[in-house]
Amino acid sequence: MDQLTLDPARTALVLIDLQNSNVKRELAPHSAEKVVGNCVLLAQEMRERGALVVYVRVLVNELPALPADSPMRPPGAPAAPPDAAQLAPEAGVEAQDVVIVKRQWGAFYGTELDQLLRRRGIDTLVMGGIATNFGVESTARAAFDRNYKLVFAEDAMSSMEGEAHHFACGTIFPRMGRVRSTRTLIDALQAGTGAA
Repeated sequence: MDQLTLDPARTALVLIDLQNSNVKRELAPHSAEKVVGNCVLLAQEMRERGALVVYVRVLVNELPALPADSPMRPPGAPAAPPDAAQLAPEAGVEAQDVVIVKRQWGAFYGTELDQLLRRRGIDTLVMGGIATNFGVESTARAAFDRNYKLVFAEDAMSSMEGEAHHFACGTIFPRMGRVRSTRTLIDALQAGTGAA
C-alpha cells in the first residue's frame, strides 16, 4: 500500500445520504453512529485545511420505483415521512458546506455536482456515507467514469449487510481508488499537501 497524501485545494469530501431515513437503520459492519461520527471528523479536518465538504441527500419519495425482484420500497408501501430526506442533525452540516439533492442512487446523475467540482479545480474525492453498495458505490462509479481520483473512507461508510460492504471495499473500490481508514485520511491531511 502506497503512502497517501492529499492536497486540500484539489480534494472534496463527498458524504452520501447521511439523512434521517438512513442514520436510523441497522447497519453493518459499522453502526450508523460510528459512520456519522467518522464523517463528522473527516468534515471538520477537511474544513480546517480549506477543502470542500459536500453533503448529498436523496429525495426518497422521488426515487424511481421500477420493477425489481427486491425493490427498495415494495409496491403499495406508504411514502416515507417528510423528514426522511433531511440531513440528520448529527451529520454536522455547516453553512460553508455544499448540499446536493439527488433523485437516484448516484450523486452525479441529474445534479450540478460535476460542474461544481470542476469549477473549483477538484480532482480527488474522498467518499463516505450510507450505504456503501448503493449511494456511495453508484456515485464512485460515476466519478471514476469522469476521471476523478477516489479515496474511500472504509469506516466512514456502511451498509445494511456487512457482506455487501466488505465486497465493495475489498473487491470493487481498490480497483477504482484507495481504501483507507478515517484515521489514515486525517493523518494524510495533517501531514501536508501533495497529490493523492
